[in-house]
Amino acid sequence: MSNLDFFKGCLQNEMEATFAILSAIPSDKLNYTPHPINRTAYEIAEHITAHVYDFNVILKNDKCDEKLSCPFSDSADIAKKMKSMWLEAMETLESYTEQKWHEENVELLVGGEPFATMPRFQMMWFFLNDIIHHRGQLSSYIRPMGGKNPAVYGYSADTI
Repeated sequence: MSNLDFFKGCLQNEMEATFAILSAIPSDKLNYTPHPINRTAYEIAEHITAHVYDFNVILKNDKCDEKLSCPFSDSADIAKKMKSMWLEAMETLESYTEQKWHEENVELLVGGEPFATMPRFQMMWFFLNDIIHHRGQLSSYIRPMGGKNPAVYGYSADTI
């Protein structure tokens, strides 16, 4: 199995898990944070979805100025936005060759300033791993917010 094929499989699985977590956020508690230094649930959900937007920029361009915001009204809205953009990225990946995946570099900018340049496949893995990290962070907020954690990699105490 190639790295590209493995990434496509991971992307599908992680989309479903991320959609479930975003959908589970209690919309009336979006400003929840366990500590003043932490991001709010809103900020984490927005960050995750902005990264999914970045997937499409990375796949279609040789530069990506990281999207830093993705406004939304409630958990259903952000989950729907995220899934739509994620499906678009998965569709784009279907036309990819191994050469395009491995050999083309993408420059990452943050606020218009150069941050890093790397092969497209490394940047896509970088963003996917960051989404998984922040999804885990967000999942730890859901129960204290009064919500129920969905199954992500198996059952959760709320789905048994």
